[in-house]
Amino acid sequence: MFGKLFGRGGERPAADPHVLPAPRRQKNGTYELRALGDARVLALVEAAGAADWAAVKAALAPFDLGREQAVLGQLSDVDGLEEWIVRAAEEDKDDKELRATALLISGARHVSWGWEARTSARAVDVGREQWQTFHERLRIAEEHLLEAAELRPDWVTPWRHLLTSGRGMSVDDSVQEARLAAGLRRDPLNLDLHLEWVSRLQPRWGGEPGQALEFARKAFAGAPDGHRLGCAVAMAHIEDWVESDTRDCLQQPRIRTELREAAERSILHHAYERRLGWQGDYNIFAMALSLAGSSTASNVFRELEGVFTEWPWTFMADPQKVYARFRKAF
Repeated sequence: MFGKLFGRGGERPAADPHVLPAPRRQKNGTYELRALGDARVLALVEAAGAADWAAVKAALAPFDLGREQAVLGQLSDVDGLEEWIVRAAEEDKDDKELRATALLISGARHVSWGWEARTSARAVDVGREQWQTFHERLRIAEEHLLEAAELRPDWVTPWRHLLTSGRGMSVDDSVQEARLAAGLRRDPLNLDLHLEWVSRLQPRWGGEPGQALEFARKAFAGAPDGHRLGCAVAMAHIEDWVESDTRDCLQQPRIRTELREAAERSILHHAYERRLGWQGDYNIFAMALSLAGSSTASNVFRELEGVFTEWPWTFMADPQKVYARFRKAF
């Protein structure tokens, strides 16, 4: 009841036995979310870190990586995964499901690993060897993701990562648009596909100013109340801030109003469902609302209770410190 009265997102679910406890030691009352805050995801990540394919397969039982991007994203950040996951795929070559899973994990990891080589520097500041390593890793990613998509044509996550690899390799617009369409046919309201396309439409990737926000607005307009797609609008505004030379570019009444209304119709709506990784949705809005100077940010920070996710704060020089400062300000 109180959640509805004060604009909070959904009723709090019953105690989840898989929830990881908050760490005792915190920085300024904040802490980074670990393994989506879920013990099952932590077991999966630890199994991958130990290069234990049998344990990974067992830990995957509660999840569907073909549709759960948040869980796949945790695996794609595991160092060294790329060294053995392909051998795992070969071991299970007669099992279509397991081979597709291993190839999907490998593809997602090679995309992430590729960006590690490129870094977040501007294109003009990336060295020749970095570019070469970047493209080599992305080529492997594309090969594995396309095979995974062929083996499991119902999956959406291969297409989300193919959009990212395609952006990095500057593939033709027609190819990228076909990949987006393929993903949306499988899940028309998939937030991760929309967020990747919001990035693709930025001027630094060849888009035009305003394109991303227009795309996000149109997508969210077609979504039901309480849907995550409101995050696409918030992310489009964050991207505008990244592209702008003016640090207070979002501090305009019309932008504050749009962000507040988007938050109230998505994450703060009573129909919003807190699935694994919901804190990432809240962090997107926390950053956008904070940059816009909107008091609605206080509602979002209150619900997060100090939980910080690296994305999208990674655009800041000291992400968690900035998060803590904004949290205190609102």
